[in-house]
This record gives sequence, structure tokens and C-alpha cells, in this order.
Amino acid sequence: MLLVQRPPGRPRRRSRLRALVAAAVVTVTTAGLLTAASMQAEAAPTLLSQGKATTASSLESAAFPASNATDGNTGTRWSSAFSDPQWLEVDLGASASITQVVLQWEAAYATAFQIQTSNDNTTWTTIYSTTTGTGGTQTLNTSGSGRYIRMYGTTRATPYGYSLWEFQVYGTPATGSGCGTTDAALNMPATASSVENASYPASAAVDGNTGTRWSSAFSDPQWLEVDLGGTQSICGVTLIWEAAYATAFQIQTSNDNATWTSIYSTTTGTGGTQTLNTSGSGRYIRMYGTTRATAYGYSLWEFKVFTTGGGSTGGPSPSPSPTGTGGGGGGTGAPPASFWGDTSTIPAATHVLEVKITNQTNGQYPDSQVYWSFNGQTASIAQQQYIDMPANSAGRMYFYLGQPNGQYYDFIEFTVGSTFINVDTTRVDRFGLKLALLVHSHDGSQQQVGESYPVFQESRSQTFSRFQSSVPTEFKQLATDQAPYGIPSPGNDPAFQPGGQYANYMTSYAAANGDTSDTTAQIFGCGGTLSGNPTLCAGLNRHVAQLPSAQQSIPGNFYQAAPANYYAKFWHQNAINGLQYGFPYDDDAGQSSDISVNNPQYMVVAVGW
Repeated sequence: MLLVQRPPGRPRRRSRLRALVAAAVVTVTTAGLLTAASMQAEAAPTLLSQGKATTASSLESAAFPASNATDGNTGTRWSSAFSDPQWLEVDLGASASITQVVLQWEAAYATAFQIQTSNDNTTWTTIYSTTTGTGGTQTLNTSGSGRYIRMYGTTRATPYGYSLWEFQVYGTPATGSGCGTTDAALNMPATASSVENASYPASAAVDGNTGTRWSSAFSDPQWLEVDLGGTQSICGVTLIWEAAYATAFQIQTSNDNATWTSIYSTTTGTGGTQTLNTSGSGRYIRMYGTTRATAYGYSLWEFKVFTTGGGSTGGPSPSPSPTGTGGGGGGTGAPPASFWGDTSTIPAATHVLEVKITNQTNGQYPDSQVYWSFNGQTASIAQQQYIDMPANSAGRMYFYLGQPNGQYYDFIEFTVGSTFINVDTTRVDRFGLKLALLVHSHDGSQQQVGESYPVFQESRSQTFSRFQSSVPTEFKQLATDQAPYGIPSPGNDPAFQPGGQYANYMTSYAAANGDTSDTTAQIFGCGGTLSGNPTLCAGLNRHVAQLPSAQQSIPGNFYQAAPANYYAKFWHQNAINGLQYGFPYDDDAGQSSDISVNNPQYMVVAVGW
């Protein structure tokens, strides 16, 4: 048995935390983390754009999606094609008063561009214009309003395209839009005109899992229908298409499942994630496809429906796309509300948000033996269950069972700003304890990530046994090397390191796809030359590097053949909505457990055995 050691203090992955987390060393620039000392509020406008649906006129490649410019991470960027004009657009979810825009340019910046707003995504008003852009960080004071805002570039400074690390929009959000963010179609009865085969049922498009999909027969027309259970006022629809999408389709509603009314129609569908603003009502809603984009059928990862009064205001917020978050309203493996305890008794935070630690060890450990450790303080949840978290906090919070600093441990990673939290669970280094997070915003929306509810319900020995029976021979020893304390990731196991039994497991496949220098351990850990190539590292771990680039971000293609990171596959299969960090660049194509929540109210951390 290997001696269990805590992970060394080195960067593990690309994420929003990278610029702020230096290993397990925690930086807290605001004093009084665990005291009642109040913080003086900053007189600053609200950041409206972070995490919102973002689109662009073009991409340089799939490695530089539009969403990178609104993810709060200055280490990721959007980059366009090498031509003029180009644009980057954010849907703020509802009309807002816009007072400031901050552009953080990569070296490929605009000398001439406009900032434009719109309420209908068709008619645009220019609220800022320049022909002498300087690049770098440009802070623009503006006066305007709209639901949609875009940077419209007309002249590039370089032969390359336009590239933004961050596109930040500040202002005052409107209230009372009435369009909720709760998915009314989630887990509701779904039917379809046909299915490709039994592996792709209609129900897969409303299960909250972007790793499952509905797929139709290879003919026109086809439809997918959801029974909402009663008449609803429908204000938005999000379609998350597989590669087999519709170029021409309608969104139709009905009260009797016989007479249908079209509330949206297009003949120029683009595939990907389409967020549609609609106005209509009905008990039944369907996507009615009339023209396919490919020789295959119609295929949807998710069909989401948003209604007035259906959760927090602010319009339809697509999730989880292949960019997306865990989606707090349910989905595959999501725990019931009772799992998180009575959240109504969580104290109001003095600072940014209140953190509650809850015992989900199924009676294996009393509260007096469930410990948390952060910023030099360690306590059991019997002693202190709540933590008042201030802004400018970043790092890891550790959890222990039995005794402080014992061998049964795990951690979460987070960054807390004045108006947001970015947080994740991670299996990049190892599995130690079952962990799940619920983050609740002041607007009523919430997200959850971590191990799925069935995993929490089973015993520790069952989890280890299922892992061993689920993975190929090369990975089976991971379940015993550190047992019973944890399961190491393959890159941290001697068998996959130079000189080990499986040292060459990934190397031939990597060489065939352009990586001739990295070891198997480096490939699993995105080290060596892969440290600067997230797309290739993700492609190798998921065994999709040999596919066309457009196919490499489709979850249904992941882990379909060896060699692959079957350790990561297991933790995705056992995570809420299939989202987890199984290797450092697992956020490529949006498959990680990293979530970002604006205006957070509280976070619940469930610690399991």
C-alpha cells in the first residue's frame, strides 16, 4: 500500500482559480474571515456579463470559444477568424442600464470598433465608437441600455483576428422581467416522432445530462415533444444540438396535443447551443424539424424550456451546454432538496456568502469527527458549522474524517470576489472523500456539482469495488494502491510513470496525434508540452484527438475506445450532471465541475464517506 500524501503545491489545471490559487497556500487580503467584522461596501456598478450566454461571429478554432471572454478567467480567451468585421455578443438575460465596459485584449486587438446594444438582437445602437483603439485593458464609460451588448470590430491591429481575454459589462440590472431560469422541461414526459435506436430515447433530451441525447430517424420531418404538465407561459427555449442539427425548424405549442401554434421559426439554424426568446403558451411544446443539416437525423443533447414565474428573473439562461454548469435544479444524479438540510436556517452572511458544512457520511462519523480546515483554522462541524466568507479569498478548503490532518481527506478549490464565487470539486489528484456543493444565489437560482446522490448513498467499499469493476485492467490497481484512504489519478500512480508497468500506455496514441515527447504520466496530468495545449491534452485523455475538431467537443464521443483516461470517465459517470475535474484540462468543452455564481447567498458543502 502506498503512503498517502497531500498533493504538492503546484498548478493542477486551467481554470478561473489559476491566477489566484498558489497551491494550498491561501491568500486572504480581507481580515476577519471568521469574525463578525463588517466590510465596507464598494461603490461600484454590478458586473452583468460574467457567465452569461456569449456568441461570436466566428472562432479561430474550438480552443478559443466566445464563452472564454465572459468566464472571469484572464487565462482563457476568445479569438476570431482573421478578417473584418467580427463581433462578440453577450445576452445579459434582461434589459440593463450599461455604465461601463472593460475590454481586456490579447495582442490581437481592434484599432476601430464599436460597443453596441440591442433589445431584440436585431436593431443595434452604438454607445461607444473609436478608430484609435490601443489594445491592452480599455475601460470605457458608457451610457446606454439593452439586453444584448456586443463589441463590433471593423479594423484589426494585426494580421490575426480579434482576441479578448475578458469582455466585462457593468451597470444596473433591470428587475421584474418575469422570465425564469428554471428548466420547466426537466424530467417531464417527452416523446418523439422516431428514435434512431433505443440508445437515444426522447427522454434523454430532458434529463439534464449533456452526455445523453435524443436522435431521430434519418428523414424529414421529425419532432421532439415535451408535456409540461399544465398550461405554461413560455418565454424562452434553449436547444443544445449534437452535430446532427436542424437548419429549418419551428418551436410549436399546443393545449390539446393536436392543434399547434408556431412561436418561433427559422430556416437558418446554426446548431450548437441556440437560445431563443419566445412568447407563447401551452401545455405541450415541441421542436418540429423540417430540414436537416446533415445526412443523419435530428439530435439534441438537451431541450430546455423557460417560463414566466419559473424561478429567478433574468430570462433563459442556457445550461449546461457543452460549456455549462451543473444546473442546480436537478438533472442526472442530483440529490433531493432534503440532502442539503434546512437551508432556511443558514445565517445571513456579513461578507459575501455563508458556507455551511454538512455531514453526509451515513452515520459512519459523528459531527464531532467531521472537520474542515481553511486559512489556518481547523474545527469540527460540531464546533463550528458555518463560515462567513469575505471577498478576495482564494485557495483550498480541506475536509477530514476521524481526526484533523488524517489520511481520510479531500478538498474543494474556490475564488470569492465581491460579487461572485467560482468553485469546484476535483479528482485531478485523487479521490479521497465524497464531496458535493450547492451554491445558492440571492436571485433564487442555484447550481450543484460533485459526486452524484447514488454515490453518497452507497458504502465506501462499494464505491471502490465499482471503480475496480468499471475500468480496464491497466486501471484496476488504482483502487488498491492507496486503499482504503483514496484512489489516485493515473498520472500519480507509479504504474503509469516512467519505468512502470504501463509507462507506455498512452504514448503510441499520442505520437499518432502529434505528441511525440510526453510520457503517459504527463499526458494524464497535462504536463510537458501539453501544459500549453489544453485541446490536445483533453483530446488524448478522452480518446478523441483523432477526430475532426468539431467532433472533439461532443461528450457522446468521449472515452469510446482505448487508450483513454478511464479514471476520469468513472468520476464523470458518477458526478451530478456528468461534470467533474478528472484531469487538469477537463474544462475543455465545458465538462469540468467548475461553477461560477454571481451574487451568491450561501454554499452548502456535503462531506461523505
